[in-house]
Amino acid sequence: MNETTDILGRGRQAHGAQDWTTAAAHFDAVAVERLSADDLAAYADAVWWLGRADDALRLEAAACEAFVAGSRPAEAAWAAMRVGIFRLGRGDEPQGMGWISRAGRLLKGVPECRAHAFLLQLTALEPSLQAGRPGEAVDAARRIQDVGRRLGQPDVVAMGLNGEGRALIRSGQVVDGLRLLDEAMVTVLDGRIAPFAAGSLYCHTIASCHEIADIDRMSRWVDLTERWLATLPAAVLFGGLCAVHRAQLDLIRGAWREAEQKALQVAAALDVNRIDYAAEAWYVVAEARRLRGEPTAADAYDEARARGRDPQPGRALLQLRTGDAEGAAASVRAAAAAAGADPLRRAQLCAAAVEIAIAAGRLGDAAAGAAELEATASRYTTSGLVAMAATARGAVLLAEGRAGEALRALRDGSRRWHELGAVYDAAGTCALLAKAYRALGDEVSAAAEATHAEALYEQLGAHRPAPRPPAGLSRRECEVLALVADGRSNRQIGETLFISDRTVARHLTNIFHKIDVTSRTQAARYAVDHGLTVTR
Repeated sequence: MNETTDILGRGRQAHGAQDWTTAAAHFDAVAVERLSADDLAAYADAVWWLGRADDALRLEAAACEAFVAGSRPAEAAWAAMRVGIFRLGRGDEPQGMGWISRAGRLLKGVPECRAHAFLLQLTALEPSLQAGRPGEAVDAARRIQDVGRRLGQPDVVAMGLNGEGRALIRSGQVVDGLRLLDEAMVTVLDGRIAPFAAGSLYCHTIASCHEIADIDRMSRWVDLTERWLATLPAAVLFGGLCAVHRAQLDLIRGAWREAEQKALQVAAALDVNRIDYAAEAWYVVAEARRLRGEPTAADAYDEARARGRDPQPGRALLQLRTGDAEGAAASVRAAAAAAGADPLRRAQLCAAAVEIAIAAGRLGDAAAGAAELEATASRYTTSGLVAMAATARGAVLLAEGRAGEALRALRDGSRRWHELGAVYDAAGTCALLAKAYRALGDEVSAAAEATHAEALYEQLGAHRPAPRPPAGLSRRECEVLALVADGRSNRQIGETLFISDRTVARHLTNIFHKIDVTSRTQAARYAVDHGLTVTR
């Protein structure tokens, strides 16, 4: 046995044992022209797991050609599909679809094999999901399952189950869809699936949970994915994808610096493998910075946009923070129009639109956004969506002066956010509860909620801009209105503020016009409802 044969033997053995570092090192030591088609495919697989994306593309393409030359069309098609998948992950759709089309051509006349099932996934299942045609996606997913069962291939069946589950979720059949996602993952947890398919299933499952705001389920699958990754000698790409999902969870739960750090650590590497995840990583960075009040948030939103990720609703909320409520409202309306009719894509936009519309004094728009969000939560019934809808409804009712009704919705939203560990959302809801209690005359409860909200904001290191006066009132007008609510006469207000009675009267005329009231009693009620009271 010569040295090259010995090196190749050890490389093949290491690859079979999923020791990709050792396998790649041995294949690296052999001239490419000495490698068989199977060696090239194993070499490509090993370097892919190590994150050597350019080498993986080159070697997988070479493997495809070698399989074609050896009259092995099924294996050639599989290699072509992997090249296509890698190209699509980079955002290179023309080349990606070109290689997948080649795989389809190679499979013509070939007896049914697993490559046929994965071709169905790439050409029927995923495009139907992306185009918002869940019924067609379900049909494709069931055909994939049928192929897997005929061939006795558990990974193919699992991919089909997962696809059907995602399609059912999109169609609003959440309970049945999640059941199928869990069923598919049983096969993964049993260790009956190859690592590439297992990693894909983990990522699809977590992404689906994030999409429907099922935070608890998402957290569970991220934990399990991290445990699985820890059993592998190397998994650069899947490790990066999981890190983005962990960062998303950290963002929700208020660990903003950790979220930013994790996302930044993997963003550059994902640029050459999965540009969609790189874009999401930059969005997480932007959100973490916005919530902390850092000026570089806008730059991070630009990075996400440059990679194809709509920076909304975060960018609109950043506009709102600078005081541009009308501009923020226009931005979020445009984003909602671009999102089309997909309720899941619109949910986060609706939640932001409610906050922005209330700040802009557009209560009709706020009510419409809250109603849409309630309809989505009613259809999908996941923990995060229900919490979002309850909070939005409560905020609108409060802005409409219906504090009693608002209280019920806000208490429900607060409880749900606390249960999910969504600290920032819980703090915001507590702040709204404080306003509701104050409007109802319950100063003790209002103070308790306000104190709790402030403690949570301090814990998070959250940026809290100074409250903007409502209805375009000036600072002096707010002071006058607070004193009216305190029962002061014009002369007492003038003495307190060191201004004349005539100036007080002029301020009141302006105030009554701006807040659309006709009496001191109505003005006092408005002041209480908006937290404009005298500090004692």
